[in-house]
Amino acid sequence: MKYCARRLFHATLLLLGVSILSFVILQLAPGDFFSPLRLNPQISSRTVTGLRSQYGLDRPLPVRYGHWLRAVLQGDLGPSFAYNSPVTPLLAIRTRNTILLTGTSMLLAWILAIPLGICCAVHRGKWGDRAGGAVTSALLTVPDLVLFLVLLLLAVRTGWFPTGGMVSASFGDLNLWNKVKDIAEHLFLPAFGLAIATLPTLLRHVRSAMIEVLEAPFIRAARAHGIAERRVLLRYALPVAASPLISLFGFSLGTMLSASLLVEVILSWPGIGPLLVEAILAKDVYVVMGAVMLSSVFLVAGNLFADLMLFAADPRIRVE
Repeated sequence: MKYCARRLFHATLLLLGVSILSFVILQLAPGDFFSPLRLNPQISSRTVTGLRSQYGLDRPLPVRYGHWLRAVLQGDLGPSFAYNSPVTPLLAIRTRNTILLTGTSMLLAWILAIPLGICCAVHRGKWGDRAGGAVTSALLTVPDLVLFLVLLLLAVRTGWFPTGGMVSASFGDLNLWNKVKDIAEHLFLPAFGLAIATLPTLLRHVRSAMIEVLEAPFIRAARAHGIAERRVLLRYALPVAASPLISLFGFSLGTMLSASLLVEVILSWPGIGPLLVEAILAKDVYVVMGAVMLSSVFLVAGNLFADLMLFAADPRIRVE
């Protein structure tokens, strides 16, 4: 309980720091959502001043932050100027779509990374390991932007995958199975691209962790006792190698979350990414703050979950 409470306290301080820094940067940027209205001769300056006063944009910065923080603690992320609606329901649907994309991509990436990393570690130095190293090195040199654009070009040229959106136009007329199938077809390309972008880093870490464990004396002793190689790998080596991989889980979540914003914009997946870009361009500050804080919560929660898993899996941390 002490360990969990300490981690929760650190996570709370981190989120508070992120909120202060983000709010200050956004509020100190020149202009606001209502500044372009001054260029319209049909709108009087009194109207613009009234709108800024209505939304509290004429108040001092500490007062605005305190008002926003009190609203957040009550479940209200503030108003959206562009959509003329509260930010909370606006982000709720987009958050669900981003979680679906990120969760599917992470599951796919780890399902591929663990067996491939174990295989490369067992056959290190052989042609399979060298081929895997060449492929991961090539993928690491390709920017995520280029990778996602190539996938978009592939989808447009071949027509094998739907491009844009989360569902088809006839989604409402489909039965339950066809609705699930339609969402899966739209999800496959962005999830595959996001998994491929994250896979090289995960694969190399799994390989390194397994190689370090396979050279340990207790693995040699297990093999000397005639234990089957598969049992040595899965029963003895993999649990010991899991500790650094659990720590990697939180890092991979942050990497994948940042990349998901990019793939959502390029492949038109209706998640937080496109909404965040639109809000930044329109200077819709409370939408930007809501999106940034949600992304920070996901990252902090992923790292906190990884810390708790590591605490449960590694007795050395419990002893410390």
